[in-house]
Amino acid sequence: MSQDPVQVVMQMIKAWDDRDGDKIADLFTEDGVLHSMMIDPIKGRENIRPRMKFLVDNASYMKIEPRNIAVKGNTVFLERTDNFTFKGHSGKVPVVGVLEIRDGKVAEWREYYDRKELLEAMGVGEDF
Repeated sequence: MSQDPVQVVMQMIKAWDDRDGDKIADLFTEDGVLHSMMIDPIKGRENIRPRMKFLVDNASYMKIEPRNIAVKGNTVFLERTDNFTFKGHSGKVPVVGVLEIRDGKVAEWREYYDRKELLEAMGVGEDF
C-alpha cells in the first residue's frame, strides 16, 4: 500500500525545516519534476538535488508554515508561508504548492508565488 499523500508532504515540510537538501531531493521520484511556474522546470531527481542543496546550504533558517492543505486523489494542494534567512536576509513569502504523489514520492511539484517578491526577500540581485 502506498503512503498517504499528506504524509509525504509533511515529510517534505520537515526536510525543508531541517534544511536537508538530500532528503528533499530523495523525496522526489527518479523522474520527478520541480516547476516554479515563472522559470523552466527541473526534471529528474539528480537535477533537482543541486537546486535544493544550494537553497538550504545558503539558508541559516527555514520554516514552512502550512495554512491550508487539501487533497484530491494523489494531489496535495498546500497553501503556506515560507519563512527563511538566506545569506543573512530574513524574509517570508506566501506560496501555493501543488504536489502530485506517486508511490510515496513527489512525482511533480508545481509552485505558485511572486518570484520578484521572493528574490527581494532573499536579498538576491539576479535570478538563479
